[in-house]
Amino acid sequence: MKLETYNILLNAYTQLEQITSQLYNAADNAVQSGDFDDASLLQTRADILYEQLENLDIVISELEE
Repeated sequence: MKLETYNILLNAYTQLEQITSQLYNAADNAVQSGDFDDASLLQTRADILYEQLENLDIVISELEE
């Protein structure tokens, strides 16, 4: 695997981690505001991205071996 590919995957992981965190924070804020429909939507999107984050972590870990 090319180093460039590894670096792109690592960068994607970092960005996805930030986006996922923002969605979870926004969901928490929506719950506190009583916006439960928005909170549910944000939580669901964050959960989906979190799964992708875990999968990407596995790929990156395998590349490091």
